[in-house]
Amino acid sequence: MALADNAGCAKPSEDNPFPDIIELNVGGQVYITRHPTLVSVPGSLLWEMFTQKNVRSLARDSKGRFFVDRDGFLFRYILDYMRDQQLVLPEHFPERSRLQREAEYFMLPELVKMLAPKLSKQNSLGDDPCQSDPEELSPGADPARALSSAGAALAGAGGPGSAAAGPVGATGTEGRRAGFITIGYRGSYTLGRDSQTDAKFRRVARIMVCGKTSLAKEVFGDTLNDSRDPDRPPERYTSRYYLKFTFLEQAFDKLADAGFHMVACNSTGTCAFAHDQTDDRIWTSYTEYVFYRE
Repeated sequence: MALADNAGCAKPSEDNPFPDIIELNVGGQVYITRHPTLVSVPGSLLWEMFTQKNVRSLARDSKGRFFVDRDGFLFRYILDYMRDQQLVLPEHFPERSRLQREAEYFMLPELVKMLAPKLSKQNSLGDDPCQSDPEELSPGADPARALSSAGAALAGAGGPGSAAAGPVGATGTEGRRAGFITIGYRGSYTLGRDSQTDAKFRRVARIMVCGKTSLAKEVFGDTLNDSRDPDRPPERYTSRYYLKFTFLEQAFDKLADAGFHMVACNSTGTCAFAHDQTDDRIWTSYTEYVFYRE
């Protein structure tokens, strides 16, 4: 409530038509910040937007907030950089390349340089604590080729069980992190009297994805629907993601390409009569498949 009082005191003037406290709607995510923060980097897109005299030329949402049609989740890092011109990312940040693209859009050349891939003297990507996953640096790379390269590296070191190979760390081979992903779906079918008629299977309505956010996005990419949990940090877990397609085999293919193997599955089922006048029964089941990558 105190924020609203302060905002009311800082009214627009002829020299500056913007209030001191500004509300932004970035891709559906609401941010509240100060006007000096948005104009802290001269020449940036936000500086150009919020130093112009014609406020009416800027897009607004239905509640009057300034609207920017970009990734609302990644904008938090853009705004953090605008505050003090420093970059602080979570450990094992999986969307570094996407954030670099956002920095280019907002015309922040120094931030683009900070996000650029860096190679160590040993031509390794592992020394940079904020470095992206290797597979993100080359989106068009063939997953099978990456897996074969990892196998060749292990074979050259004497195999996974040899002393020369050393223990496999939490990130696995070729920088890939170990972890579990659970695939779940509900299905139903109608069965006639005494099982004499053909079962009428109903299409799977939704395939659920449970696990660490970064792993789920790595495996399923654009086919992952995160609209029910859009702000989940990359290293946190979620059970609210689902896939944009309804073919289990397609989900299994993506998991196999990413190096995952099925380690467990379970299923439950219930039965109910479809109608009082008939003996047709509706079977409903819920099935989960657990995948793991070392």
